[in-house]
Amino acid sequence: MPADSILQSPIEYLKGVGPQRGDLLRKELNIHTFGDLLQHFPYRYVDKTRVFPISAITPHMDTVQVRGRLIELEESGIQKAKRLNGILQDDTGTLDLIWFQGVQWAKKGLTKGGEYLVFGKVTWFKNRAQITHPEIEPVDTENVGGKNFLEPVYPTTEKLKQKFITGRAIGKLVAALLPQLSPSDLPEFMPVSVLQQMGLMQRFDAIRHIHFPPNMDLANAALNRLKFEELFLVQLRLNEVKIKRHRTSRGVVFPTVGENFNTFYNHHLPFPLTNAQKRVIKEIRSDTARGHQMNRLLQGDVGSGKTIVALLCMLIAIDNGFQCCLMAPTEILARQHFEGISELLKPMGVPVRLLTGSTRTAERRELLEAAADGSLPILLGTHALIEDTVQFKKLGFVVIDEQHRFGVEQRAKLWQKADIPPHVLVMTATPIPRTLSMTLFGDLDCSVMDELPPGRKPVTTVHRLESARHNVMEFARQQIDLGRQVYIIFPLIEESEKMAYENLMRGYENVKAFFPEPRYWISMVHGKMDPAEKDTNMMRFKNGETQIMVSTTVIEVGVNVPNASVMIIESAEKFGLSQLHQLRGRVGRGSEQSFCILMTGHKLTAEARERLKIMCQTNDGFKIAEKDMELRGPGDIEGTRQSGLLNFKLASLVNDSALMEQAQRMALQILEKDIELMMNENLPLRYHLLNQKGKTEWSKIS
Repeated sequence: MPADSILQSPIEYLKGVGPQRGDLLRKELNIHTFGDLLQHFPYRYVDKTRVFPISAITPHMDTVQVRGRLIELEESGIQKAKRLNGILQDDTGTLDLIWFQGVQWAKKGLTKGGEYLVFGKVTWFKNRAQITHPEIEPVDTENVGGKNFLEPVYPTTEKLKQKFITGRAIGKLVAALLPQLSPSDLPEFMPVSVLQQMGLMQRFDAIRHIHFPPNMDLANAALNRLKFEELFLVQLRLNEVKIKRHRTSRGVVFPTVGENFNTFYNHHLPFPLTNAQKRVIKEIRSDTARGHQMNRLLQGDVGSGKTIVALLCMLIAIDNGFQCCLMAPTEILARQHFEGISELLKPMGVPVRLLTGSTRTAERRELLEAAADGSLPILLGTHALIEDTVQFKKLGFVVIDEQHRFGVEQRAKLWQKADIPPHVLVMTATPIPRTLSMTLFGDLDCSVMDELPPGRKPVTTVHRLESARHNVMEFARQQIDLGRQVYIIFPLIEESEKMAYENLMRGYENVKAFFPEPRYWISMVHGKMDPAEKDTNMMRFKNGETQIMVSTTVIEVGVNVPNASVMIIESAEKFGLSQLHQLRGRVGRGSEQSFCILMTGHKLTAEARERLKIMCQTNDGFKIAEKDMELRGPGDIEGTRQSGLLNFKLASLVNDSALMEQAQRMALQILEKDIELMMNENLPLRYHLLNQKGKTEWSKIS
């Protein structure tokens, strides 16, 4: 938008707005300027281009537009229950019109004998067609045959409707604005090559036709152009960051695969690697040998073996004389990594240490000295690792587990602990739909591990109703008697922490009635519990001292109890798909067959039934993530991380995945030739991006 464009004018200066309406539009719809109004798009259209003869109205018609003379107009009923009845007549028949509300207002604008265009929803009463509360306007020379465009329907709010700023009223404001604009107010910034390859409409035409299209073909062409524009600009920015990092960011070089890696791979690997694990190690090996900093996202479904990949890559770093660290979001998860990695490396004598908030002072001092003098090759921990006191002599490889639990700034502090930024491997066990990862993590290189290690059996998932509770508990008892352990999870009730706690306590008492002590021992974990007590109870279950864990969802992602074979999820309809999948991932970690039982009452919404059905049909986290995005939309899936990236006005990550891939391809095509956008045909795009800066949150995402 040029600096002096009419589109920067405050909204109250538009004819028909004024200060009061302007204030409401700002507060309710975030419309501050003429340009903001233009970006407030219709969500559907009403076809008023056709005028039907009254005799052509049939019961299967939904809405209809007719033209005729108002031959009757009569008020009836008492003061509080007044109604207005009208009869419209054309050459072919008559149509009843009825008003129950706004009778005086409607009556004031109508004249018996006048000619009108009438539009509305058709209903039938005693075999006569009628329209209740019709849209009605006098016929004049401009609208005699209906409108010459599809009428747009705009989003509005209840508060605005009360002040008569309806969807139609917003349409009138846009109609008043459009004739004042010329192509110079909405200059084309898309390179000609992109417009031609994608067959896109010019920007000025797209804006006109999205608001008042003559037909649906032009409406769809305008929508396609504007959706592509949104996706293309996102891909352009993200891939610019990625390409610049690939070209310019310095990174430590790991030229060799040495003794530590080879010894571990050949003699101490606990199980053969899957093809997916081998592929990811090759990708990381290639990244770390180039001399540019690696920033790679590793997506692996629950149990796909991400930790062993991270460990093998750490050994490559150690073979090249560098130190490594791994940061996990909670102490219990950090401790679990420590125990697993220490056990695997014990035969090789590679030192591994753990730093958390509860590390004792003497041990902390010794550990910090070893990190600083370079004698400690692997340090694991929580966010305690980012404290200023933690210094490394030669940090070369950083692993961040469950990245969405850490802020960008927290993560960045780790790679500031080295002169040359270390390579970064970000791991997540939450599979992310492809279109979402292209947007959220477009500036990271992405690896996906979609195979489970050999010997892992898929978890059997079933849905059971409350009436089958006795059978479910009996099944759990049989599993415990075989030496297995059981999780029983209760939902957090977000509206009330007190209710959630009472719900859990009631559940705990019921479980105790089925499983009396001392024959059975039960651990309980919930959010109100003291952290030390929570850890103790978790450890008792992990060590097999208790057979049953009763918990809210605070049981952490990644907690590993291979002996647990049954996951019972109470009120499963209250959980989202990804949460159900994460909880199911707590079992199936050993060699025994495991089970996930989704308990619900009889009354379920259609969406809840759909979620439970998907869970019972598949163990594939990526299919579940796609379905989750379809059901919930993308906004919730990765928390707040994408705020500012996903606030598309028109594009949908669920429905426009093919367009997203085309947008990414076009963005890469341009950037690989002209990263600074200085070529003549790219200059308008460069100016448009510079003009947009500050309007959207484009913080670096890594």
